[in-house]
Amino acid sequence: MTVRSATILLPDPQTTRQLGKILGESLPAGSVVLLRGDLGAGKTTLVQGLGEGLGIKDTVLSPTFALINEYTEGRLPLYHFDLYRLQPKEVEGLYLDVYWEGIEVAPGIVAIEWAERLLYHPPNYLDIELSFREDLQRQAKLRLVGELDFDLSRMLAQRSLSKQITINCQLNDE
Repeated sequence: MTVRSATILLPDPQTTRQLGKILGESLPAGSVVLLRGDLGAGKTTLVQGLGEGLGIKDTVLSPTFALINEYTEGRLPLYHFDLYRLQPKEVEGLYLDVYWEGIEVAPGIVAIEWAERLLYHPPNYLDIELSFREDLQRQAKLRLVGELDFDLSRMLAQRSLSKQITINCQLNDE
């Protein structure tokens, strides 16, 4: 059984970062991670964990004003975009497909914050929606779209790295 989606309770920023780390250790080259959620929901924290999981030593910062930060010294390159300040029409001019298709850059992990501003999506990606719950905790809804070469169930089997993720993980088979 291939698990295509999961909902994970994230009781604190450390757990959000841990989820990102697990993804960074697991995702193959060419993966695109689209991050959606309100301000403060944990998008940048998750990408910091991605960087940690990829073995990136530099501090991963939100590229709100730079629009993209490239980190190339890890297991795979991390291309981190933040579309917060842009309107959807402006995003089109960034030619993000160059990154997710690996045309002019080495294939790596492409992480895009504020992905709801994209006018089009790559054919294959991991969609992560981060949100606040009524009890003030956060949750992440992960959904594989397309033919991403990634086994979500195997990745979640590694969740024993954080007891909080293990206890609060709900799998959804699609």
